[in-house]
Amino acid sequence: MIKEGQVEESKETTHLSVIDGAGNTVSVTTTLNGSYGSRTVVSGAGFLLNNEMDDFSVKPGVPNMYGALGAEANAISPGKRMLSSMTPTIVLKDGKPCIVVGTPGGTTIPTSVIQSLVNLVDFKMTAEDAVNKPKFHHQWLPDEIYVEKGFDKSTVKALEAMGYKVVEWEQIGRTELIEIKKGNAKPITAIADKRGDDSAEGY
Repeated sequence: MIKEGQVEESKETTHLSVIDGAGNTVSVTTTLNGSYGSRTVVSGAGFLLNNEMDDFSVKPGVPNMYGALGAEANAISPGKRMLSSMTPTIVLKDGKPCIVVGTPGGTTIPTSVIQSLVNLVDFKMTAEDAVNKPKFHHQWLPDEIYVEKGFDKSTVKALEAMGYKVVEWEQIGRTELIEIKKGNAKPITAIADKRGDDSAEGY
């Protein structure tokens, strides 16, 4: 006998960081937004339309499905922009790409990308550590700081002592990063986030 069930769906955003043999560099993030997007399939084409309209502000003070609050600038009207969190990023050094990075993760995307960059550039971590070390996220509402398992306990205690509510999450983002160092024996390092079934390939 077949019974109804609850199908667990993955997060619906995908990110690719790419550099080819000629040095052409691409950072691209694409999304359905919510599970199954708008749940509308394009007839004859077989793909789903997204529901990115959720990232516009229905009215001031009403959050979207990820808890992000928009304002008049994000209203559903001509000339307005949605609250997209997508942050595909290419960092240049001397006019040439040196870091290609991005991630899925809804409102956690900007914080995952900037933490990976700060880890790499300011804290001088390896590319692997910059991506895989435990991350944190705060988005104003709800007024909570999310931290991954393994996040520094002393930092958590210090934040709680300051009055913050700290909540542990299983994972934040799935960052894909390429570091390019011209002149090195290994000029390209590609890192696939350990948080998922991600992969890094070279040809």
